[in-house]
Amino acid sequence: MTRRIDIGGKTLELVQGDITGQDTDAIVNAANSGLRGGGGVDGAIHRAGGPAIMAECRRLGGCPTGSAVITGAGELKARYVIHAVGPVFGRAGGREAEMLAGAIRRSLELAGEHGLRSVALPAVSTGIYGYPVDKAAQVMLSVAAQLLEGETSLELVRFVLFDADTLGAFERALGQLFSR
Repeated sequence: MTRRIDIGGKTLELVQGDITGQDTDAIVNAANSGLRGGGGVDGAIHRAGGPAIMAECRRLGGCPTGSAVITGAGELKARYVIHAVGPVFGRAGGREAEMLAGAIRRSLELAGEHGLRSVALPAVSTGIYGYPVDKAAQVMLSVAAQLLEGETSLELVRFVLFDADTLGAFERALGQLFSR
């Protein structure tokens, strides 16, 4: 099931699925600050995309929490991978929402700076980093909606959620965000 809303002539979309198979211009990786690969979404993207992504990550040398960097996508359908470094929940001195928002904002800005039209994002920081999905959904959707209301090359921001529970949390957050 896909949920879509129009924001200023652009589309914000929620789907359940595998981010590695998305045919958007870019996919966002839930990365660690060392850009060293890992488990979950990060590991899946590196496995599916092949060694070229890791080679580019090594050259970049890292990315601070709350920001993002862009690389090629190796063997993935997407052309780019945007590596967003979200916070570990409970270890950011109360700045978790600010840092997650920063990582998502920078990811979407990078997509715009590269003239991309579509981007797919996972639920950043909600896996091993422990960010509660309902709270992360509110932050991530708010940032995406704000960006789509402004000037950007992006026409589609798609949140690709791994399971039904995560999709449900994002659907509830989307309903709350747009019921105001």
